[in-house]
Amino acid sequence: MSNKNFYEVLGVSETATQDEIKKAYRKLAIEHHPDKGGNEDKFKEIAQAYDTLSDPTKRTQYDNRNNNPFGNGFNPFDELFREHYQKRKTVPDKIVEIEVGTLESFLGVDKVINYTRNDNCHGCNGSGGDKKVCSDCGGQGYRVQTMGSGFYQQVVRAVCNSCQGRGTVYTRACSVCHGSTVLPKMESVKIKLPHGIDDGQFLKLQGKGDFHDGFFGNLVIRVKTKPENNFEKMGDDLIYNAVFSKEDLDKPTLEVPHPTGAISITMPNSFDTTKPLRVKSKGFNGTGDMFVKLHVRFNRN
Repeated sequence: MSNKNFYEVLGVSETATQDEIKKAYRKLAIEHHPDKGGNEDKFKEIAQAYDTLSDPTKRTQYDNRNNNPFGNGFNPFDELFREHYQKRKTVPDKIVEIEVGTLESFLGVDKVINYTRNDNCHGCNGSGGDKKVCSDCGGQGYRVQTMGSGFYQQVVRAVCNSCQGRGTVYTRACSVCHGSTVLPKMESVKIKLPHGIDDGQFLKLQGKGDFHDGFFGNLVIRVKTKPENNFEKMGDDLIYNAVFSKEDLDKPTLEVPHPTGAISITMPNSFDTTKPLRVKSKGFNGTGDMFVKLHVRFNRN
């Protein structure tokens, strides 16, 4: 609800009759109507003021709220409920999990991600349809209830059941989204993976998530790493599973692949498949090492 005084918006006194309020509204509505070149925000402000002051019940609620002890200062109840509804309206992140191969992580490749998200309905631009201020709560989104009696009275504010805390109700729901405000849509985003991205890490893209309460949330990409072409990632170390033939065992050197190019490794005199060969500083981030696990495979005949 607007913080401006509704009586001042319509240019009437607080003791104005319903006829005076109606005349003032008609005059201002004609003057500020968008179709006649008026300001749309000003027109909405005038309509909101008239909607409240023209209804005796809502006008009484409005007057009581303005005249309460907290009207011109700090209201602890308003602060509590403002905090509550701000949290409620926080747009949740959309989480998408992707698989990243070991080589993709090392090379920091570009990766295209396809996913489905809730987009704002273009039939109503995400509004859900035509709305009016909830008559049960006067647009507050909550109702005040007094419980108990005498010295044991307690004022409780409960979420309005009529509008579910939104402060508005539909007079006509959108025929496209039926009031849900959103429609599913396939999206595609291209990201560049940082070198060495690891299992369980997250990447966040602003505004690429679901549409919710008038805003787009963030897209959170959760990474799940997987072995790729006999390569594995273990922390900053790069693991390669090398398979030897019987003839390879007699060679003085062994050539193994690496994301940046093949590496030649001198074969040890003592060949032990339980101990991997180590190549220093050939892992991730310039600090990790590359370990070559030795697997022998050949036919005896």
